[in-house]
Amino acid sequence: MYTLSVETDEDGWEVEGLYDTCFAPGREALSSYRLRNTVPPVKSLSLVARDRDGILSGAIRYWPVTIASNTGKPTKTSADPIALLLGPVAVHPTRQGEGLGGLLIQGSLDKAKSDGWARVMLVGDAPYYRRFGFMILHGVIMPPPTNPDRVLGLELRPGAWAGVTGRVERFAGSL
Repeated sequence: MYTLSVETDEDGWEVEGLYDTCFAPGREALSSYRLRNTVPPVKSLSLVARDRDGILSGAIRYWPVTIASNTGKPTKTSADPIALLLGPVAVHPTRQGEGLGGLLIQGSLDKAKSDGWARVMLVGDAPYYRRFGFMILHGVIMPPPTNPDRVLGLELRPGAWAGVTGRVERFAGSL
């Protein structure tokens, strides 16, 4: 039994500790982290999962990113070049295999859809994320070094990825 809630400022140190436990040292050097640098996460979608004793068992965060064409401008076929970048999502090693990662992902995707977001992307393992509806994004380019076969997207609104191509860049606007 887990309780999902929106991450608060007070949760931040525990969430960072969980990420340190679950991911290799140097994770901040990955291209996704460079896109998150100086950009606040989307608060309403950044969730924590606590067990019945209140112990942090999992966490997920989302960040806005922009998809820009090769000219550096938003793609002409999309009036809204903003996407959500899912990640990181982590489950404490003692809680893995209980479906908590899926609960965090599906719960936050449902919330993103109800909040009116159109598209989500991530860098991850296609066979795992396919069960949530993610597919490889052709023409959407993450900063190097990112394997293009690991750049995945999900439409929360039908056709939301149609015609959206270009480089993924750090979000510079306000939400």
